[in-house]
Amino acid sequence: MFVGLTYDLKSYYLAKGYTVEEVAEFDCEETIDAIEKVLNQMGHKTEKIGCIEHLMQRLLSGARWDFVFNIAEGKNGIGREAQIPALLDSFNIPFTFSSTEVLALALDKGLTNAVMRTYGVRTADFQVVRKMSDIKKIHIPFPLFVKPIAEGTSRGIDRHSMIETQEMLEDKCRLILETYNQPALVEEYLPGREFTVGIVGTGDKAKVIGTLEISFTQNAEQHAYTYSNKKLYENRVEYTLVHEPKVERLALKAWESIYCRGAGRVDIRINSKGEPCFMEVNPMAGLNPEYSDLCILCKKAGIPYEFLIKNIVDDVAHRISERNELVKITEYEPNMNIK
Repeated sequence: MFVGLTYDLKSYYLAKGYTVEEVAEFDCEETIDAIEKVLNQMGHKTEKIGCIEHLMQRLLSGARWDFVFNIAEGKNGIGREAQIPALLDSFNIPFTFSSTEVLALALDKGLTNAVMRTYGVRTADFQVVRKMSDIKKIHIPFPLFVKPIAEGTSRGIDRHSMIETQEMLEDKCRLILETYNQPALVEEYLPGREFTVGIVGTGDKAKVIGTLEISFTQNAEQHAYTYSNKKLYENRVEYTLVHEPKVERLALKAWESIYCRGAGRVDIRINSKGEPCFMEVNPMAGLNPEYSDLCILCKKAGIPYEFLIKNIVDDVAHRISERNELVKITEYEPNMNIK
């Protein structure tokens, strides 16, 4: 197959004047090269496209691909991860990972929590603060945990995210509203162990491939997987492969509830009652072979990087096959002229 690759490169946006934190979610050249290498080993012809601007130029020039391997995070708005998928949908070009609507949903952590609850997936108690006056409506007891509603790579999460007073709550919410130009998610603080669960597959074919427990060294900021901890993970974070059936069942239920596809992660943390709680789903997880959480998990579980990429490709190839079969059925369906 002819495969296009779409992505947002740190170097591209840094050259445009963006800050290091603003490009924290974006990828480096080695990630794109690693994915392309596996695709070529699988026998696919590839084209590196780049960001949404480059994709638009290629589409308008008439370029087409059998499918697009998309890992672009997008740069504007809460629906930014869905921008390239929506554009590809409009041209009827298949792409890797979850659908446009799932990607738009999953980045909004408040909305995702609300949807998860309708499916019986346990979450922390939460409240969304869209303006400072919303703080008056919060009746969740301290301690609380506050973060931007739609950031990845732990952006906006730091040692001040665990909130113990009303003054701290107001200060943190104001900072998020002003700095990130988006609502703040205020949650019940979950004091227990933290896990990230790796999942491959779609629907009833989805399966857990491993679970990492995330814990912190004495050098780390405690209480959370903060932006600083994630950035300096080699000296601050300990990843331990574990088997936690209750955690994995909850993660799989969350994944299946909104019909995530291909591969990704679900983050779970234990509450004060010892119960696992859904924190967030990442339906388009990072794929750097060295430092992305899903790839660290695979490495610890003895799963080759090639296996992970192949599962992602097999998922989209299966959808293409189903679509082609549907086209055949539609084309050859007899006209019964039923009146």
